[in-house]
Amino acid sequence: MPTIPKLNIDSIAGMKVLFLTNNPITSPLAEWFKYHAKEDIILYSDKIAVSHLETFSPDIIISYNYRHLITEDVINLSNNKIINLHISFLPWNRGADPNLWSFIEDTPKGVTIHLIDKGIDTGDILLQTELTFDEIRETLESSYKTLHKEIQKLFIANWNKIREFQVPPEPQRKKGTFHNSKESITIKNVFGQQLWHEPIYKLKQKLHDMALI
Repeated sequence: MPTIPKLNIDSIAGMKVLFLTNNPITSPLAEWFKYHAKEDIILYSDKIAVSHLETFSPDIIISYNYRHLITEDVINLSNNKIINLHISFLPWNRGADPNLWSFIEDTPKGVTIHLIDKGIDTGDILLQTELTFDEIRETLESSYKTLHKEIQKLFIANWNKIREFQVPPEPQRKKGTFHNSKESITIKNVFGQQLWHEPIYKLKQKLHDMALI
């Protein structure tokens, strides 16, 4: 996704929202900001730096499927105004490929909206929804789409409180789990695109038979 400097929006004194993303699946939420919430949204996909805060002067920063780590100097300068949308039920499955690992390890599944701190998906939780999936019927693709639909629905339903910083943050109290992108490389190489389309119960059985889990 190319960097988009600023959208022209017909809004009256909307909140200036810096929306960090690299994935088209976030487009429905970006469109909602533009056409329904009437906020002054800035889409950005490159690595953010302190200079960008000075350029954009955002009232709030939303990170959603954003591949770059946000540095501590940006976090500190933003003063708890960076919010991340993560498709796992934190503290479970911090980091990469949360949907995949939630099934492999049979950990709780869901979506979380949380503040960003210097750790990876370790910030205080604002909102969560726990979800269940039928592993016979679901695939990684279908569950992934559901997770994104649910996190966008949760965000939209609570935006008025989020934008006024009226959602009390709660610390993550459990140890949870974490995975980096390297941990799933072998699985992705073995299955290719079929990884997305295999019924989850069959996928888990094949992973077990191959001694990959």
